[in-house]
Amino acid sequence: MTSAHRDTIAAIATAAGPGGVGIVRLSGPRARAIGEALCRRGLRARHAHHARFHDPDGGVLDDGIALYFAAPASFTGEEVVELQAHGSPAVLQALVASCV
Repeated sequence: MTSAHRDTIAAIATAAGPGGVGIVRLSGPRARAIGEALCRRGLRARHAHHARFHDPDGGVLDDGIALYFAAPASFTGEEVVELQAHGSPAVLQALVASCV
C-alpha cells in the first residue's frame, strides 16, 4: 500500500441476503487485534480456529471459524482476518459493527 494513512477495514465478503455461511473480512494493520478481540483468543497464522464471536459488551454473536493471514502472505499483502459465520444478514452486520 502506497498511502501513508493505512486504515483497517471490515466488510461482509459474501453475497447480500441469507445463506448457509457468511464471511466478514478484515484487512489492515489492526485486523489481527480486532479479530482476536472478537474471538477472545489468539489467532495463529494460516490456522482455522473454531471460535465464538463476541460483541464489545461480551455478548455472543455466533460460533464460527476464524482464519488469520499475516502480512505480506495474504491476498492484499496486509494483515487479514476472515470470520466465517452463519449466513444471517443480522449476524454479519453485527460482526461488522463490532469491528469498529
